[in-house]
Amino acid sequence: MPETLRKIACFGEAMIELSLGAGEGEARVGYAGDTLNTAIYLRRLLPTDFDVEFVSAVGVDPLSDRMLEFISDEQVGVAHMRRHPERIPGLYAITTDEAGERSFTYWRDSSAARTLFADDGGETFAALSEFDLVYYSAITLAILSPAQRTALFDWIDGYRTAGGKVAFDSNYRPKLWEDVATARRDVETAWRKCDVAFPSVDDEMELFGDADADAVMRRLEGYGVPFGALKRGGEGPLPIGATLPEALSYRMVAKVVDTTAAGDSFVGGFLSQYAQGADIGAALMAGHDCAARVITCPGAIVPKEIWNAEG
Repeated sequence: MPETLRKIACFGEAMIELSLGAGEGEARVGYAGDTLNTAIYLRRLLPTDFDVEFVSAVGVDPLSDRMLEFISDEQVGVAHMRRHPERIPGLYAITTDEAGERSFTYWRDSSAARTLFADDGGETFAALSEFDLVYYSAITLAILSPAQRTALFDWIDGYRTAGGKVAFDSNYRPKLWEDVATARRDVETAWRKCDVAFPSVDDEMELFGDADADAVMRRLEGYGVPFGALKRGGEGPLPIGATLPEALSYRMVAKVVDTTAAGDSFVGGFLSQYAQGADIGAALMAGHDCAARVITCPGAIVPKEIWNAEG
């Protein structure tokens, strides 16, 4: 495990969340996004002398202002957020059927976050270079243009050479990619250029056609992935690049309310221990426990009053 990593940046897309209620005209506006969710849970779990920042691009509209206020209220830094003069944040609507199953409708083609590394990304890359560890996902990759992805991978090479740590999460969303071949190529590149890996077994099997978790692990080992956790939902994670001295016992959740942000919160819990130099067992348990708390509440972000009450 590393020495203490006190400055952490999560970068990607934050979106406006529109939750549609059962009654006519009912709707609730919120804010979420995979890397933002991770940043919030990471901030909640780390000591106050650690710095957690969210790096993205938003507009200059009132909803962008409210999004930044929401993130700041979670004590996550927004000093490096870009403000695009013409674009706005992406939006998605959630509807829930009688059985509690959620479905999503997205409007994100004009999202400001798609320009995060536009014009060679110099300003944003310079900001990210200030951090000890940066975290992103395949959703981050998918919303970027091919030129921006290339620039990001080039920057990562230099950042790691200079001693920075990179964490990456699979989060494969087929509809965001040009085609499967491009997704496979770029996600494989990301795995080869990371220090801490957070593959989800279902995502990896869908994208790469692996038969099972063992096949996923063998492929990642072949890439040279050095460390991390294979996320397997309720089965509990498997360590990557480390051997546990004894088997861990992961707690089961009596009733799953909503699995939204389960993987994102796992990463937040894991990184909260990794950043403090804890061992792999403590990191795996922290990730699983954080996810277990999150899936017992509706929505991606557990309200602070509930989170704090649970301790």
